[in-house]
This record gives sequence, C-alpha cells and structure tokens, in this order.
Amino acid sequence: MAKINPEFLDELKKYGGNDFSACYNCGNCTAICSLSTEDNSFPRMMVRASVVGLEEKVTSSLDPWLCYYCGDCSLYCPRGANPGELMMALRRWLTAKYDWTGLSGLLYKYLPATILAFVLTALAVIGLAIKLNFEMETIMHYGHLFEMFAILGVFMVILTPNLIRMWYLVIFKPKRNIPIAVYFKGIGELFIHMFTQKRTLGCSNSQTRWFEHLILVFGYLTLLFTTVVLDWFGTENFFIIALGYIESAVVFIVTAHFMYSRVNKDKELNKHSQPSDWLFVIWLFLMGFTAFVVRLFIDFDLLAANFWLYLLHITILVQWAVLIVPFGKWTHFLYRSFAMYFSSIIQLSQETKGK
Repeated sequence: MAKINPEFLDELKKYGGNDFSACYNCGNCTAICSLSTEDNSFPRMMVRASVVGLEEKVTSSLDPWLCYYCGDCSLYCPRGANPGELMMALRRWLTAKYDWTGLSGLLYKYLPATILAFVLTALAVIGLAIKLNFEMETIMHYGHLFEMFAILGVFMVILTPNLIRMWYLVIFKPKRNIPIAVYFKGIGELFIHMFTQKRTLGCSNSQTRWFEHLILVFGYLTLLFTTVVLDWFGTENFFIIALGYIESAVVFIVTAHFMYSRVNKDKELNKHSQPSDWLFVIWLFLMGFTAFVVRLFIDFDLLAANFWLYLLHITILVQWAVLIVPFGKWTHFLYRSFAMYFSSIIQLSQETKGK
C-alpha cells in the first residue's frame, strides 16, 4: 500500500511551488504537452501524486526531469494551477532528496542561508588574500590550483555520491532490474543528452532556446577547459588567449539574454523565477564577464594596479564552484542528463525482456 504524506504539498511550496490543489485533474496539461507519451503522461500524473501526497511515487519517478518546461501546460491550464512550475519545484525538491549533505534543501528553502553561504565564501577569499599579503602572483597561483582541484573534489565528494543516490531511488529501490549489458548499451544516450539537450527540440517553439543552451553549454565547458587546463590567465599563447576571449564573451552574452528574458518575463517559463534561477544566470554571467576583463587587464598590464578585479573574479568562481555547482540549479544539467539515460535503459531493459 502506498504511503501518503499529507504535508508533502506544503513542503513543495518551500521549493517555489504554489497552490497546486487548484488542479481538478482535467488532463489538459498532458494533452497540450508535446513531450507527453503513454509511458510518460506528465505533468498530470506528477500533479496528482503531489496533491495526494504520494511522496515515494515522486521520488522514484523520472518524469520531473523529462519535462523541459516550455510553459504551455501552465499557459493553457483552465484553473491556473501552473503545472509547469510544479515540475520545476519537484526538480528542486528531488535535487535536495539526492543530496547526501542536506545543503541543497537548506539553500533552496531558506534565502538567508543562501546569502550567508555566499558571504562566508567571499570572506574566506578575502581572508586568504590578506594572509598572503595581497601578493598577486601567489594568489593567482592558488586561484589556478583551486580551479583544478575544486572540480575534481566537488564531483568526487558530492556529485558522484548524489548520482548514486539518484540511481538507488529510481532504479534499485523500485526493483527495476536492469541487466549490466543494458547499462553499457544505453550509455550513448547519457552523453548525447548531456551535451546537446536534444529533447528540448520536442517542445513547442523551442529551437531558439535549444540553440542558446547548446551554445552556452559548449561555451561554458570550453572556457572551463581553457582556463583550467590551458591556464588562460597564465599563458602567452595567442591562440589560447583569443580562444578564451571568444568563450568568455559567449558565456556572458548568452546569459545576459537569459537575464533580460527573466526581467521582461516574456515567456511563461520566465514568470516565476526563484532565487536559485537568478543566482545561476547572474553568477554565470559574472564569471564570464570578469574572466574576460581580467584577461584584458593582463594583456594591457593593468591588473597589478587593479588587483581587486581578480579578487572579485576568484570570489565569484569560488561561490560558483562550492555553492551553485553542487547545491544549486547547475545540478539540473547533470541530473536531467542521467534521468534521460536511466529512462533509456529502463526502456531497453523492458524491450529485452519482451523478446
């Protein structure tokens, strides 16, 4: 017998949800959704499970991640129940559910905790700079080391265990017995969706949004590679320098457009932005913009007289790496990709058993 949590809907409201009990189960949201199928009839199923309090059903479901939030379901809901925003709230809630540290839930639910975390990381950077007597070369050396080891550390200590918890909740606990060979057979889906997010193209009027996300993903990943592996701030190689300029410009131009859309609320998906949504785009913009300007100041020999700029950049980078990447909206990129992979291997397993 399924267990009901009568407080589940109230919990979802802490993650940005509204009064979803307005839904009277007409099914219009599923009918209008271009991604809904017989096997994945969302968002209607998730709305009902949430309203009734079927927490375990939501926990074991991949449906919230299979939604790319075009906003049509909310736009055409006759009751104004906003099912698209429910799916967004469920993704935040699931992120907290997967996170073994508990920090994702804390930062999503309590804005003062988020502000405090950002202030403490900024003070840590300033404290290190004071301890090193503001020696530019030494601080930049430590900054580069942080870029290298923070990536590995966050993935090994936080994100990898969280992905294992996700697998446990959606594959192992519901007893979806997947043959080992199927895991390897479906691995291509993981990388396809991780780098292209091609499922977005199935949403209505999504070509522009998909292209912007594609450019942003490749701009962000290549800038990360150029900065960390190719040592963009330390190199004198013209090709690497030019490449970094292009990549950082791409990042801050695309994110600037995202911020503009959120301010103008020109689409349904931009009308209900939460603090985590704003932090993601603003910090990604600031990271690309400050990286661009820091390299510009290096090339014009202005950084020594304006070292505060590098300290600002490294502060933004630290906050991004230790707060937004492991505990904020950046994780949606990772969990959605694995959700597509898990969905693929579940289907492959069913097809294999059916033969």
